Amino acid sequence: MTDKVIALVTGANKGLGKEVARQLGKRGMRVYVGSRDQMRGEATVAELVADDLDAHLLPLDVTSDESVTAAADILAEHEGYLDVLVNNAGILAARPAFEIDAADMSRTYETNVFGVVRMIHTMLPLLRRSQQPRIVNIASTTASLTLASDPTTMFGREDTIVAYASSKAAVTMLTVQYGNAFRRSADHAHFKINTATPGYIATDLNNFSGNRTVEEGATIVVDLATLPDDGPSGGYFNDAGVVPW
Repeated sequence: MTDKVIALVTGANKGLGKEVARQLGKRGMRVYVGSRDQMRGEATVAELVADDLDAHLLPLDVTSDESVTAAADILAEHEGYLDVLVNNAGILAARPAFEIDAADMSRTYETNVFGVVRMIHTMLPLLRRSQQPRIVNIASTTASLTLASDPTTMFGREDTIVAYASSKAAVTMLTVQYGNAFRRSADHAHFKINTATPGYIATDLNNFSGNRTVEEGATIVVDLATLPDDGPSGGYFNDAGVVPW
């Protein structure tokens, strides 16, 4: 075991995940870049290392039990514990609501929801060995039932993200349920788990149409990943504060 803060960011070879890895690295953490794509992962790690950050590639496909277990084994062998888990990996199937089908839903949930559960379940033994375990689940403002049901908001006029928005709403509920469980367990009471929404950031997920940068979007993620012991848990936040459920 080392005395460094160890962080793992899933889907970290590009976009928001890459920037979160960069910002955590700048805070002195040893960051594992979870990447399903070997070449992109290696390129990202090389870029971060060139900036004098302590970054390492971790081959990882959150839709695969075998891949996630192998990643946990690597962390157990090289570090012995995990302090920060950022569940960032996600996909978007943008199709009109009347055209979305079960296959689109299943594929989306496999990554966006089941992938989060798979990661938390498998990484729990390593997180338990941390003095300040922090889990951040990346969702979306589109997951807000309050905003999505208000036709005066941009979210209330959206009808092409049935799979994505509903999967991210599921992520916010996962956060609540895990938060409740952690609080009720003496062995997990020191855990902090929260949902972060980075806002409408420009990434390849939306063809770079977002009006915010990944640097701006990563701020709330990093803040939640580095919460003090008296920080919140089980919440849903953006960089302006609490997002309405």
